Amino acid sequence: QMPGTARHDREMAIQAKRNLSKTTDPIERLRLQCLARGSAGIKGLGRMFRIMDDNNSKTLDFKEFMKGLNDYALMIDKEEAQEIFRIFDKDGSGTIDFDEFLVTLRPPMSNARKEIVKQAFKKLDKTGDGVVTIEDLRGVYDAKHHPKYQNGDWTEDQVFRAFLDNFDSPYDKDGKVTVEEFMNYYAGVSASIDTDVYFITMMKNAWRI
Repeated sequence: QMPGTARHDREMAIQAKRNLSKTTDPIERLRLQCLARGSAGIKGLGRMFRIMDDNNSKTLDFKEFMKGLNDYALMIDKEEAQEIFRIFDKDGSGTIDFDEFLVTLRPPMSNARKEIVKQAFKKLDKTGDGVVTIEDLRGVYDAKHHPKYQNGDWTEDQVFRAFLDNFDSPYDKDGKVTVEEFMNYYAGVSASIDTDVYFITMMKNAWRI
């Protein structure tokens, strides 16, 4: 079973929905709406923005921003969206940088948590090129214990691919996981875990660090 996947996702989604009714902070509301979709929720919104960024400027104007939120089916009214947009448009240029936006939207993680996530990524990234692929997994992750491999449904590569898909964005599964995607995923998991100690223990056990 994969570290911090289905069970934490469910807990986190429930928690996010519960907290939504309590918060008045517009960014927190947007964050919780994304988290209510599970660990990949924030990343999914990022993909949405990337698709809309026709001229590859890595920025969005308000119209694009609003369209992205609507296409992603987030419940947000225009006033609230304007307020969020203003917070991110620090220089008043009328556009926001969406990488910056996603990092801010990501649930905050302590340095201790970030450190252990980076260690896990490093362990996975056998080739050291900053991207985890099926090739990297061969030496690290044993597919033979996977029930679908054991009953002949999946090949070893299909097991690896399913594993990578956990961390990849739901809209653009390319079988490559960057450190950024890995962080986004675990920021989601981290949001459902109260203490650093528990999070670090979970990561150490899951990744044998």
